[in-house]
Amino acid sequence: MKRIDLRSDTITLPTKEMFDAIDRADLGDDVFQEDPTVNRLEVLAAKTFNKEAALFVPSGTMANLVAVLSHCQRGDEVILGDQAHTFLYEAGGISSFGGVHSRQLVNQPDGTILLDDIKHAIRKEDVHFPPTKLICLENTHNRCFGMPLSSDYVNSVAEVAKNDSILVHVDGARIFNAAVSLDTSVAELTHEIDSVSFCLSKGLSAPAGSLLCGPEDFIYRARRNRKALGGGMRQAGILAAAGIIALENMTERIADDHQNARALAEGISDIKGISIDLDKIQTNIIYFSLDHPKIESSLFLDKMCEKNIHFFELGPSWYRLVTHNGISKDDVSNVVEEFHQLLS
Repeated sequence: MKRIDLRSDTITLPTKEMFDAIDRADLGDDVFQEDPTVNRLEVLAAKTFNKEAALFVPSGTMANLVAVLSHCQRGDEVILGDQAHTFLYEAGGISSFGGVHSRQLVNQPDGTILLDDIKHAIRKEDVHFPPTKLICLENTHNRCFGMPLSSDYVNSVAEVAKNDSILVHVDGARIFNAAVSLDTSVAELTHEIDSVSFCLSKGLSAPAGSLLCGPEDFIYRARRNRKALGGGMRQAGILAAAGIIALENMTERIADDHQNARALAEGISDIKGISIDLDKIQTNIIYFSLDHPKIESSLFLDKMCEKNIHFFELGPSWYRLVTHNGISKDDVSNVVEEFHQLLS
C-alpha cells in the first residue's frame, strides 16, 4: 500500500525538472557572492516580492532568526503572536542568540493579532522596559488553521508600526499559499512591510532553503549575521537551482493542494465524532478533533499508520493534516475511505 504522508508539506520531494536543473547548475563560492545560480535566485526572489534585495539561507528558522538579528539590538523587544512559529518552534533562537526579548500577544483563530493589542503592547520610552523594535507576523499561520492574512490587515499593522518607528517582519514560510488563497500576489501581501522570509521546501517542493527579502542595507546586515550563524554555504547553487524552478514553475500548482485539503476536510466532516470547521479550510492545512465512541484517540494514529496513512496529533485528540505536492486526488479519496471504514 502506498504511503500517504500528511504530516507536513516539508516532506515534498524535488521534481525531475529540479534534478535536471541541479545537474546543469553553474557554481561558484556563495560566501564570496560568486555563485551565479544563487545570485540569480536572489534577484528572482527580490523581484517577485518587489524588494530591493534577497538572501538565500539554509532554512526558514535561520531566515527568521537572521531577520530579527538584523533588525534588532540586544535588549530590544519583538512583538509576536503566542502561536507564532518563531516563538514556539524555533528553539528560542531570538533570545539565546540575539538577546532579544519576545512579547507574546494572543493570536486570534484567523492568525491575526488585534490591532488594539499591538498598540497597547508598544513600549513607551522608559528605562524599566525593553524598547519595542519589531513586530513579527506569520502568513499563512500554521497553528491558526493555516489561515491567510489579508493585505489590508498586514498594511494596518504596518501603519501602526510606522507611527512608532517600529519595523515589521513577516514569516512567510507559506506565503504563496496565502497569495493563492486570496487571489493576489506575494508582492501585494508584503509591499508595506520591512522584510519577509519564505520557504522553498514546503509547497514549492525544493529540497532545502529559504529566502529573506528586504532593503539592501538590511540584506547587507543579514548576510553578515548568516555568516555568524554558520549559514554561509560555498557551492550552494546546487540547492539554488531547484529553488529557481520552485519560484518559476511551482507556485500556481499550490491551488491543487488547497482543493485537495477542501475535498479531504469535506469528506471526513460528516463522520460521527470528528469536529472540523470547514470555514477555516482556506489553504492546505486541516485541523480536527476526535471524540468517538468506537475508538480511543490514543489508538487512532496507530490504526491509521497500519493503513500507511500518517499525520500528527498536536494535542489531546487534536490532529493536523497537510496536503502538498506528494498528495494526489486518489490519495485523498483513499484517506476519506479509510477514515469512514475505521470510524463509521
